[in-house]
Amino acid sequence: MAIETSTIEVNGRTIGVDNEGYLLNPEDWDLDVANALADSIEIVMTDHHWELVNYVRETFEFRHAIPELRHALKYLAERLGKDLVNRKFVYKLFPYGYGQQACKIAGMRKPLKIILDL
Repeated sequence: MAIETSTIEVNGRTIGVDNEGYLLNPEDWDLDVANALADSIEIVMTDHHWELVNYVRETFEFRHAIPELRHALKYLAERLGKDLVNRKFVYKLFPYGYGQQACKIAGMRKPLKIILDL
């Protein structure tokens, strides 16, 4: 089954996305693309959002895999404090879920594993 595709325009560049708005090519990602993706799902990016999005990007570039939420929580707890960071904290940042929103803004293809949000 073929993936339905579309495009978005960011600073005069045409970027391929799937029918849910995930990038088809993670290499197309940059900060302007991230902001456009965040705007498209009505997420106002804060420093905490960027901390998680940048972690996803760095992990993907190093391991060629999207980090599971438990790893992201551990990273955020080390950076922001264990008293602040838990699943509820991430869902306040990304109400529809880490895999559905944080990974989309980070420029990942749509995650296939449900375990990302467990």
